[in-house]
Amino acid sequence: MALGTARPALPALLALIGALLPGLGGAQTSVHPLEAIIPRGGSVQVNCSTSCDHRPFLGLETQLTKKEVAQGDNWKMFELTGVQEDSTPICFSSCQAQTMVSMSLTVYWFPERVELAPLPRWQPVGENLTLRCQVAGGAPRTNLTVVLLRGEEELSRQPAVGEPAEATVTVLAGRDDHLANFSCRTELDLRSRGLGLFQNSSAPRQLRTFVLPATHPNLVTPSVVEAGTEWPVNCTMDGLFPASEAQVRLELSGRNLHPTVTHNNDSLLATAHDKANMEEEGTRQLSCVVTLGHQSRSWQENVTIYSFPAPNLTLSEPEVSEQTVVTVECEAQLQLNASAEDNGRIFFCSALLEVAGQVLRKNQTRELRVLYGPRLDKRDCLGNWTWQEGSQQTLTCQARGNPVPELKCRRKGDNALLPIGDLRPVTREVAGTYLCQARSPRGEVTREVVVNVIYHRNYILTTILVTVAFTIGAAGLAAYFYNRQRKIQKYKLQKAQEAAAMKLNTPATPP
Repeated sequence: MALGTARPALPALLALIGALLPGLGGAQTSVHPLEAIIPRGGSVQVNCSTSCDHRPFLGLETQLTKKEVAQGDNWKMFELTGVQEDSTPICFSSCQAQTMVSMSLTVYWFPERVELAPLPRWQPVGENLTLRCQVAGGAPRTNLTVVLLRGEEELSRQPAVGEPAEATVTVLAGRDDHLANFSCRTELDLRSRGLGLFQNSSAPRQLRTFVLPATHPNLVTPSVVEAGTEWPVNCTMDGLFPASEAQVRLELSGRNLHPTVTHNNDSLLATAHDKANMEEEGTRQLSCVVTLGHQSRSWQENVTIYSFPAPNLTLSEPEVSEQTVVTVECEAQLQLNASAEDNGRIFFCSALLEVAGQVLRKNQTRELRVLYGPRLDKRDCLGNWTWQEGSQQTLTCQARGNPVPELKCRRKGDNALLPIGDLRPVTREVAGTYLCQARSPRGEVTREVVVNVIYHRNYILTTILVTVAFTIGAAGLAAYFYNRQRKIQKYKLQKAQEAAAMKLNTPATPP
């Protein structure tokens, strides 16, 4: 009999048989202890005994590694070693009849891995945060619990289910959670089995929460700055948390201004003092970018940088005698980096002289012409036109440049020219994709333009169907009236014939 392969229900059955045997007059087999719990890989001694008066045959049936360590007339002591999993060893004896009894051997071991999943690098305040803890190993699972913690505060307590077991809890992140430590812990509670409460904890993970308002930073700067002079820039933002963690970048057309940042509660102030150079003349974009967590807010302002040197005033002689001729020269010089926006710019120079109490004024004006290549962008020529067939439309597409560039738009495929600047009815034949090319001695530029024409395909067919239906209806109505008239005439003729026949058949009345 292969006792080692008995089904799980067999120990209970054997115990019942063992309890009934004394009443039947047979010897009884006993085992000590009936229950035992040991650490994985540990050992335990099992005593098998019988109440038989004669020298019985005693044994222990198990798949575990066993060794007989002591014996007596009616008992034997076995040692089980290297136990790795739960088992049910069976003591048996043979004395007139064979009896047996089983014991319950439980193996406990601590989880091999308790780990809290990584937290977001930054967590927005007011949004849900899900904590996940994974537990690999550990037994018995009926005594194993997973606890999720914020510091020492319990957030959730769940049984360990599955392999690996996973426990989750969702919390609403708040400001108080900033720099808080989160962890998870397993509890193997064996106090009911005469042992203790064994805990294993994961490494803690620190959470960083933040608040970044949806509003943009407030950027304060002069709108006009003279090159070579120092000018201040201030960028402020309120409602930040934690404000000390916010990063600020001030840039002038991509050049970092290296601001000094100060914090006050939930606000920050970034200040910089810059000195623009001659190469930066013109309209430049000043930007302030505030970054907190994984989000950023930004704002831009335009700053015009100009160069305007003071006039040069000289006297031929600073100190002269009366009636000496003195030459006074006044010269003003302005330097700028000419751009397309400066084309047609008017420069004005004025000289004032006070003579005998009167102020005399003489002026000079000059116009600057700047040569530049063709420009053809969205503001000059839209990239998509949608028109209704038959409507009166003008295609407005004008290139800029000095000298004025020549503009031609040709359709892809057949090189058909698109009429530009003419008011005319739209036909479906004009639809297509055109390449508009602006060319001048300063260069050339190309822009793609799409013309869509909306028209109704069923208009003519519907008109024809309505006309045909009307014609058929009119013809049917005419036929109806014609047939009705014929029937009336036929009816009248038939009545006239019947009346004439009656007159012929009637006998004459005697005088």
